Amino acid sequence: MEVGQVATIKDVAARAGVALGTASRVLSGSSQTSADSRSRVLAAATELGYIANGPARSLRRARTDVLGLLVSDIRNPFFSELAHAAEQEARRHGYTVLLANANEDAEQADAYLRTFAGQRIDGLLFSPQGTISPQVAATLASGLPLVFLNRTIEGVDAPLYGADNAQGVQQVLTWLQSRGHRDVAFIGGPDTISTGAERRAAYLAGREAHGISADDRLLDAGDFLAGGAAEAMGRIIDRGVSFTAVFGANGQTTLGAVRALRERLGAEQAARIEIVSFDDLDWFEFASPPISAVRNDASSIGRLGVRGLVDLLAGRDAAGQRIPTTFADRAVRDIR
Repeated sequence: MEVGQVATIKDVAARAGVALGTASRVLSGSSQTSADSRSRVLAAATELGYIANGPARSLRRARTDVLGLLVSDIRNPFFSELAHAAEQEARRHGYTVLLANANEDAEQADAYLRTFAGQRIDGLLFSPQGTISPQVAATLASGLPLVFLNRTIEGVDAPLYGADNAQGVQQVLTWLQSRGHRDVAFIGGPDTISTGAERRAAYLAGREAHGISADDRLLDAGDFLAGGAAEAMGRIIDRGVSFTAVFGANGQTTLGAVRALRERLGAEQAARIEIVSFDDLDWFEFASPPISAVRNDASSIGRLGVRGLVDLLAGRDAAGQRIPTTFADRAVRDIR
């Protein structure tokens, strides 16, 4: 290729040493290709800086009026609420939504992305697992319009509609300080997931200013699921470090922490430890004692994400948006 020349799909096929049809199937996200072909085509596309020809692609495929929605874990009430709001908003704009659940599993997410490619969706609402897998790369290379919901992938230029993680953590730190807590156990999520990385970074950056211990034995991380969080809570307990409060980085993490505290310490001792969560679950207000929590506006994230994707499909810009959080203070006793 000459300097300044724009790479075409023919160039990608030639560089990868595959047939044009094979390159086209890989870049459209089709599963009807071998793993070796996908690897070679995606590597060639990256080397050549291939960008799908949007207008030509539009001529080749008919509009389906179908959007794909791939959420991280449908068991998480946050994503259930988000999905419901997104589906209702999409209907208002004349779109049907195909809902898929990644189950916090990158391989399962890839499988659904291949399915979406076969269904020829018009656009994608995506809450990613945090990394650019070969199938995610194929989806990006295909030129399919997409927006991220509450999670993003570093280095990918796509609009993000999600919670203001820094604001939410600041609300928790302020609350912990007002309650007189110094020794706080923090259970985060995977740093490979943007929400896990952002919440952990905000906590580490702000804890000293709020009088909270910088003892890293009080830190651990799970997988944003209750089981992994329970294991992380157990590791902190096993270190023999004392703490008066626990901060869970999402609702399922908080659930796992509560479960581990009660199983390991007993209900009476566990009740003396204050719990605070990033994400609010319905049962938190009925727990004994009640659990204070950051409230994410999942419905707004879902609705705004759909509007952003509709803008992209109409050829308009979509800037993305961080949605403000609120805080539910359910403290019932003075610990100081």
